[in-house]
Amino acid sequence: MIDLQLGLIGKPNVGKSAFFKAATLRDVEIADYPFTTIRPNVGVAHVSTKCPREGCSPRKGSCLGGTRFVPVRLYDVAGLVPGAHRGKGLGNQFLDDARKAQVLIMVVDTSGRTDKEGNEGRGNPVEDVKFIEDEFDHWTAGIVKKLLRNKGGTTEEALLEGLSGLEMRKEDILAAMDTQYPTPKGAFEFARILRHAAKPLLIAANRMDLEGTDSWLKELEKLETPVVPTSSATEILLRKAAEKGFIDYIPGGGKFEILKEGSPEQKNAIEFAGQYINKYGSTGVQEVLNLGTFELGKMIPVFPVEDENKWADSAGNVLPDCFLVRRGTTAKELAYRIHTDIGDRFVKAVDCRSKRAHGADYVLQAGDVLKISTRR
Repeated sequence: MIDLQLGLIGKPNVGKSAFFKAATLRDVEIADYPFTTIRPNVGVAHVSTKCPREGCSPRKGSCLGGTRFVPVRLYDVAGLVPGAHRGKGLGNQFLDDARKAQVLIMVVDTSGRTDKEGNEGRGNPVEDVKFIEDEFDHWTAGIVKKLLRNKGGTTEEALLEGLSGLEMRKEDILAAMDTQYPTPKGAFEFARILRHAAKPLLIAANRMDLEGTDSWLKELEKLETPVVPTSSATEILLRKAAEKGFIDYIPGGGKFEILKEGSPEQKNAIEFAGQYINKYGSTGVQEVLNLGTFELGKMIPVFPVEDENKWADSAGNVLPDCFLVRRGTTAKELAYRIHTDIGDRFVKAVDCRSKRAHGADYVLQAGDVLKISTRR
């Protein structure tokens, strides 16, 4: 089961497809021209968290060096251009694709080498962020205006029903309404408030391996939106090198070990990757995924097991499952996530570390290892 969906958005030709490949290792078309992605690429990326115990046997994902990698779904949505909400470029189709994600990752060309249309030229990464946010907010505002015009009941009922199709949670919609009550005239401002609550966004400041990026990074960091310096190209290089046995590298790590030397070109490339990581701490790709999931997405990892002493399932597999659940999820809600019958027959949740029993209303904590006990 995949518990979260992240969406890659941005203008054309900023490296979204490269970020997607770096995160998923799925081959996609990568080219230096606008609208390389015509339909959204959908793949599985992995967020990382500390594993509670060595020697685990993940049913999904993996565990490397004590780091557990848990699957999330990643959408690479085609690029936006100014006026997309009015149908310019490939228009509403791509804004509609982005609605599937609970968290938005805006990939920005921090080198400033592409204009607003995604063509080679002079660009302004800060202005890119602003126009993309505006496009998304205009699109949402258009939907809000339509719902307010055609509502059959109260404003609250109309918005809760109409916006649920945009993968927006009821509590986020109500929170936005508490901040600013929606009216046709104020629809754009309401949409902006709603995006912050329902579709949190972070910036992947991409192409940081190129020259002239540090000054733009400083400008991006002045914005309210979280920013992570990123080099998708360096992450792809390191993952491919690890795959072929040249290095020992755990995604998101701040170092790697050289196992064997390749050609002079390969050696130079790996050396450059090492210099990049020494400067920025990591390639940024894993950090973006983790930040989007755990901080903005408000998810936590929990580990349900059947054997509270061995931390295993009935077949003896240690920590086979890791669920990503939203903060505030209770023990009984987790039981229902595992299986409806387990939720119906819930008795208690046993903390496998302390052996303490918790009731149905126990609020799960990050890293919990729990045995759900049921009545026969």
